[in-house]
Amino acid sequence: MGTDKAFLEISGRSLLTNALELARSVTGEIKIVGNPAKFSAYGTVVQDLYRDRGPLGGIHAALKGSDTELNLIIGVDLPLLDKRFLKRLLDIAEKCDSQVTVPSVNGHYEPLCGVYRRTFAVVADAALAANRNKIDALFPEVSIRVISDDELIACGFSSVMFRNVNTPEDWKEAQEEFAARGGRL
Repeated sequence: MGTDKAFLEISGRSLLTNALELARSVTGEIKIVGNPAKFSAYGTVVQDLYRDRGPLGGIHAALKGSDTELNLIIGVDLPLLDKRFLKRLLDIAEKCDSQVTVPSVNGHYEPLCGVYRRTFAVVADAALAANRNKIDALFPEVSIRVISDDELIACGFSSVMFRNVNTPEDWKEAQEEFAARGGRL
């Protein structure tokens, strides 16, 4: 992107502000994984224990810094997430004993929109220590509850909400979709 995605603005709010508001709408305690110097003005910050290891490093840090069994993990670069879906995701996770509850769209997991039990930190720690950084490569090692495309559709959700922002083109598409929704979460 050439810039920190967290501070891109959509409808006058940064993606970080948008993600924090979304998270607060479905859960009480919110933590940001990142650099405290950059993010402490926005809330409690947890630093990566394994630096520069991508999303798995962030999930690991979040779980190690958590006191709760179930932990909703959302990426800052998912501006189209639907809070109704997050509530459903949490409800599903509470009713099963899987270590991970995660949607799968077109055969691809959405690991940065999932619920992780704190015990997943042990698996993540072992993988990171072995220089294995892929989240979904760990899913065969744990119990997982997958929310399929069909289940998403049956519940009235669109996979568009998982469109993340990695390129200027992605950003433009996300802004257009957000505007088409009337700028609503």
